Amino acid sequence: MSEARTGKRFPLELPIKIHKENVPGEASGMTGNLSATGVYIRADASLEMGSPVVFEITLPPEVTGGKENVVIQCRGRVVRTDESSTDPDGTRGVACVIDSYEFVRNS
Repeated sequence: MSEARTGKRFPLELPIKIHKENVPGEASGMTGNLSATGVYIRADASLEMGSPVVFEITLPPEVTGGKENVVIQCRGRVVRTDESSTDPDGTRGVACVIDSYEFVRNS
């Protein structure tokens, strides 16, 4: 199996909110690692290969060097699911490619 990853990954465990397109509600989880082009997520959501997904990652000041949290909203798609490795808490691993992102401003 060839390696499809292209960017440097950072092993960051950050809170994430997941919104499946055209499905009401949200799921929560934690990132396992993060790069400019993708993210590995441990979440309580059932996401299918190839499905579009919108998620928000909260970056704390320790990561950004700023004074407050920074929220990034990303749009992407599921490229891998680790259905066989469901944790005892019900979370599963999902790898997503990031197609676009924007910073969310607090009003």
